Amino acid sequence: MGKKALVTGGAGFIGSHVADRLVAEGYAVTVLDNLSSGRRENLPPAATFVEGDITSPEAATLVRDGKFDVMCHLAAQIDVRRSVTDPVYDAQRNILGTLNLMEAIKVSEYPTRVVFSSTGGALYGDFDQPPSAETFSKDPESPYGIAKLSVEYYLAYYARVHGLDTVALRYGNVYGPRQDPHGEAGVVAIFCKRLLAGSALTVYGDGEQTRDYVYAGDVASANFAAATRALPAPGRLDARAFNVGTSIETSVNTLVSTLQHVSNATSPVNYAPARAGELMRSALKTDKAREVLGWTPQVSLEQGLANTYAYFQQQHASSNA
Repeated sequence: MGKKALVTGGAGFIGSHVADRLVAEGYAVTVLDNLSSGRRENLPPAATFVEGDITSPEAATLVRDGKFDVMCHLAAQIDVRRSVTDPVYDAQRNILGTLNLMEAIKVSEYPTRVVFSSTGGALYGDFDQPPSAETFSKDPESPYGIAKLSVEYYLAYYARVHGLDTVALRYGNVYGPRQDPHGEAGVVAIFCKRLLAGSALTVYGDGEQTRDYVYAGDVASANFAAATRALPAPGRLDARAFNVGTSIETSVNTLVSTLQHVSNATSPVNYAPARAGELMRSALKTDKAREVLGWTPQVSLEQGLANTYAYFQQQHASSNA
């Protein structure tokens, strides 16, 4: 019998890349997704698809009885802005949905490793000098970040008290093919689409705010490493948490100029007032992931943006055919 994996949110942007990688590594992959933001066309042909919601009893039954070696948990409410306007909905999806699955694993007594997709960009806040290490203080600016941090505390609890095998990956701003414009790094998808349409690009503030942009394929590799490598003993919150990024701060202005370069397309850039509460600087220190998981990012920003633009270019051509 080969290894079995469950990917929640596996029809979504990042989840589908994780599912692709696990299929390529020989896993029998099941994808659980309610298709609220995921798409069927993102699914690997070899994966078994179960349409369902992580808050449902059916999802709990799937997890309890599935005997999965690993659950890569990516299903989530991903829009930071929606979390601000409707924090109750965000908590229902991101906290209660996760607890539904964790309780199912607890009662199953099967040694499923849980790889949770957390956030680095929204977790640490604007109070420390980047790049942020895993041990930096956590002070999220949004309900989205608060929910992700809450789940990490629950994972540490399940590991210490119930002996569950859990690990959290704290992503930078993930971008790449299949990207949803509503996620943390949605600006890349938005800019690609606007460049293809010849429309103006809108930059909020002076454009010097920075993010740590990490390619989706590299994130999938981090998930595989977290699913398979030996991990430290469970302990305090950060014991089994790993930043997944490049440790490089990239400004929005640099993002624009790089995208224009790789696409050979130019659009006017309009500057709008800065958005209240926006994080000004973000980058993640990734030494721990390198040392423990054997993971380092392989795709440069220029190559990753070229790949991403090519994907949207193909989508644009297909829709206009």
